[in-house]
Amino acid sequence: MKILSIAVPCYNSQDYMEKCVNSLLKGGEDVEILIVDDGSKDATAEIADAYEKKYPTIVRAIHQENAGHGGAVNTGIANATGLYFKVVDSDDWVDEDAYHQILDKLKEIVGGSRTLDMFISNFVYEKQGAKHKKVMRYTKQLPQNEIFTWSDIRRFTKGKYLLMHSVIYRTKLLRECGLQLPEHTFYVDNIFVYKPLPSVNTMYYLDVDFYRYFIGRDDQSVNEKVMIGRIDQQIKVNKLMVDEFNLWKITNRKLRGYMFNYLEIITVISTVMCIRSGTDENLEKKRELWGYIKRKDLRLFHHLRNGILGQSTNLPGRGGRKISIAAYKITQKVVGFN
Repeated sequence: MKILSIAVPCYNSQDYMEKCVNSLLKGGEDVEILIVDDGSKDATAEIADAYEKKYPTIVRAIHQENAGHGGAVNTGIANATGLYFKVVDSDDWVDEDAYHQILDKLKEIVGGSRTLDMFISNFVYEKQGAKHKKVMRYTKQLPQNEIFTWSDIRRFTKGKYLLMHSVIYRTKLLRECGLQLPEHTFYVDNIFVYKPLPSVNTMYYLDVDFYRYFIGRDDQSVNEKVMIGRIDQQIKVNKLMVDEFNLWKITNRKLRGYMFNYLEIITVISTVMCIRSGTDENLEKKRELWGYIKRKDLRLFHHLRNGILGQSTNLPGRGGRKISIAAYKITQKVVGFN
C-alpha cells in the first residue's frame, strides 16, 4: 500500500502542471499521484495520460466532467489508495528535500504503535515578483518531534492558521468524517481543512518548508479582483462553515478556540472583499452575511463581531470602510498573502 496519495486537481492546466507533477514524482513508489482532469479543454488530459503511461505504478490519470475544485478533490479522496492524503494544486509544487523528510517520518509513524490523524508542515508564499517570500510556519504554536493532541497546542495568533497547503490527513479519517466538498464552488479548500478538525485526535508537525504556494496569475482564485468577482462563492463557503458545527459543543477548549479563529479569518475576508468592491450591492451582501450569522447563532455572532478583526471591519460609514481597507492592506504586507 502507498504511504501517501496526492490529488492534483487540473482544469486547463497545460501551461504549468508539469512543474507540479515533476516535483511530486520525486516521492517515488511511496506515493500515488492522482491527476484529476476536471473537464479541461486544453491539453491537460493528454499530459495526464502521458504521465500515467510513463509512470504506471505512480501516476493515475482520472478524467471527469467539470465539477470544480471541490469535485476534483472529492474524486481524489474517492480514488485514493494511500494511507494519507494530500492535495497539491496544479500551479504549485513541493520542495524535494522536505518531501523526502515527510515521507520518511510518515513511514516511521506508520510502523509505530500510534495512529496519526494529521501531519502538518510549512508552506511558502511564492508570490511573483516579491523579494521576500513569506513562510507560514508553526514553531511557536505546535510541539515538534512528537505526536501530540489538541491539548498540547499553544495559542494561534491572528493571521496564523492551517491551510490546505499545510496539512496531510489520514485518508480513512476524511472518509469517516463525511467530507464532501461542494461542486462548482471556489474557496472550498477552507472546508477541506475545517470540517475534519473535530475528528482529529493526533497530530505531528515537521518544521520543513514543503509546499510552494504560487501567487501571481491574473486568473488565480485568490487574486483580489477575482475574489471580488466571486464574492458569492466566498460567502457561500463562509455560511457552510458557520453551518457545519455548533462550536460551543466542542469540548476541547483549544480546538474550539482554533476553530473560532479560523471562522473569524474567513468571515473577515468575506467582509473586506465586499467593502473593497465599493458597490452598494456587495455592501448589502456583507450586511446579509452578518445577519445570517446572527440568526444562526447569536452567541457566535457576538464572538466574531466583538473581536478586534470583527470590529475593525465593521466600522460605520465611508470613513469606517476606509479604515477597514487600510487595516487589510497592512495585514497583506505583514502576512504576505495576495
